[in-house]
Amino acid sequence: MDKFERLEGRAAPLNLANLDTDQIIPKQFLKRVDREGLAAGLFYDFRFDPEGNEKPDFVLNQPAYKGTHILIAGDNFGCGSSREHAPWALLDFGISCVIAPSFADIFYNNCFNNGLLPVALPLEVVESLMEEARGGNHIFAVDLPNQTVISPSGVKYSFEIDPGRKEKMLQGLDFIGETLEHVRAIDSFEVKQDQSRPWLAA
Repeated sequence: MDKFERLEGRAAPLNLANLDTDQIIPKQFLKRVDREGLAAGLFYDFRFDPEGNEKPDFVLNQPAYKGTHILIAGDNFGCGSSREHAPWALLDFGISCVIAPSFADIFYNNCFNNGLLPVALPLEVVESLMEEARGGNHIFAVDLPNQTVISPSGVKYSFEIDPGRKEKMLQGLDFIGETLEHVRAIDSFEVKQDQSRPWLAA
C-alpha cells in the first residue's frame, strides 16, 4: 500500500447522494480477483451508454476533469454491499481521496485498508468545494499530516481522522504490512514454540 502524505491534484465534483457500491463498480466487473483493470468499470453506467460510448455530460468524461485524483461527492458515499472492489476501482482510476459529508461504514473502513483517504466534511463545506471544483481552477490539496483540505482559492478546511488510521496511511501500512512490522517477534515466537512444544509442528 502506498504512503499517503500530501496529495495535490485535480478534483471532480460528483453531486450525487447515496452512491452505492454497485454504482461505483457494477457487479459484472467483480469477476476479477486482482486490483488492476478495475478502472474500466468505475461508474460504468454513468460513464458509458449501452453501446459503450462515453457520455460527454458525465463529469469524469469531461476534458477539464481528465486525470482526476480527488473526488468531491454527495452524502452517504459507498453505501450498499461491502465489495472491496469499490475502493480498488477508484484507486485504479487514479482517485486516491474522496471528500463527502458522510460515508457508509464498511466502505469507509475498506478505504483505509487499501490506501484511499476518505475525508468527511460538513455538507456546506462540501458544497463550497464542489462549487470551486466547477470553476476554472480544479487543483486542490489534501494534507494528511495537518489534516486539511486546501481549495484552489487557498481556503483551508480541517478534517478529523482516527490517529491510528492516520498513522497507518502515513506509513502505507495495511493489515498485512502492519503484521510484517512484527515479523522478527513472530519468527522468534515460532522458534521458541517449536523448541518447547515440538509435537505441535509434527
